[in-house]
Amino acid sequence: MPTISNRGMKMPSSPIRKLVPFAEQAKERGVKVYHLNIGQPDIKTPEVAIEAIKNTDIKVIEYSHSAGIESYRRKLAAYYQNLGINVDHTDMLITTGGSEAITFAFMSCLNPGDEVIIPEPFYANYNGFTTLAGVHVKPIESYIEHSFSLPPIEKFEELITEKTRAIIICNPNNPTGYLYSEEELNRLRDLVKKYDLYLFSDEVYREFCYDGHKHFSAMHLEGIEDNVIMFDSVSKRYSECGVRIGALVTKNKDVINTALKFAQARLSPPAFGQIIAEASLDTPDSYFREVHDEYIDRRNFLVEGLNNIPGVFTPTPKGAFYTVAKLPVDDSDKFCQWILSDFEYEDQTVMMAPATGFYSTPGRGKNEVRIAYVLKKEDLAKALEVLEKALEAYPGRVD
Repeated sequence: MPTISNRGMKMPSSPIRKLVPFAEQAKERGVKVYHLNIGQPDIKTPEVAIEAIKNTDIKVIEYSHSAGIESYRRKLAAYYQNLGINVDHTDMLITTGGSEAITFAFMSCLNPGDEVIIPEPFYANYNGFTTLAGVHVKPIESYIEHSFSLPPIEKFEELITEKTRAIIICNPNNPTGYLYSEEELNRLRDLVKKYDLYLFSDEVYREFCYDGHKHFSAMHLEGIEDNVIMFDSVSKRYSECGVRIGALVTKNKDVINTALKFAQARLSPPAFGQIIAEASLDTPDSYFREVHDEYIDRRNFLVEGLNNIPGVFTPTPKGAFYTVAKLPVDDSDKFCQWILSDFEYEDQTVMMAPATGFYSTPGRGKNEVRIAYVLKKEDLAKALEVLEKALEAYPGRVD
């Protein structure tokens, strides 16, 4: 029998999706599953996006330019300019989701054997993208007790070797909801400049910042314009996860020109997705105000509810719509499977993402889970009740 590639063997499973079979089996038993495992909001997609598809008069669904439809890129550039990000339509590639933007950037900037430094916990798929590129992750620890704030710059510098090529951040952060400040980013800028590294900045949750905190983009950093590569996506901003449209944005023309070759190899991003994304840029501010208020309400409700469960702790996220919670369990992977396969309360259960998959360091996150507050409060209330009952019944509880 032919063998599987080493790359395929090393490719990690998604901690967000690997428990899907157990959730499906629970549903087959008639159990309602509250999905807190994945960032799929129940927020309605903007009406302007839906209307753009309903009213299209396209007769032939053609390839677009490999870099993306020019009218969309120009309109997206204007959106960034309104945020004080000085780019034009030639400084970006439209991609098939933010995932492809990350992949193109890694393939364009990094060689097999290179090292990248990432504060952990981090978006689980960074492990997969670095595996694809043959790149080694050098994790740097952040801690739930400190709300997962950026580790001291000295800790970053300790990890830098001759193989170090980049630092990767997600701001606001998935999975922790932490929002990096301008001061923290300026400290990173100085380090990036000192060692001439790339700074990959995943900013897909830009619109979701709370309690008066403002988002500061890595694209605002002065003196490292050619070092910064930003990733973006319409998935979360407009509740359009299935549209699969992202962007790679940088002032570095060598990176753009190199990434374009990868873009040409896959021909073009999705046509209808780009139509939806372009129309979405006309979404009224009232939409974002309503969404912002809804997430604040959900966040406060969830954080209070979690911290009221005996043995559970979570900090208050400043952005995105996730939180990492510490649970009184021996193994979060086992617990997240058990609650689906062996537990139900009033014909209900909860699906969460074990935090181990959001770390690169073995053994970290064993008593943590990522929870997405993407459901309405009524559902969150029921999910919290189920979680508390499950923790009381779990045979691997650790007090």
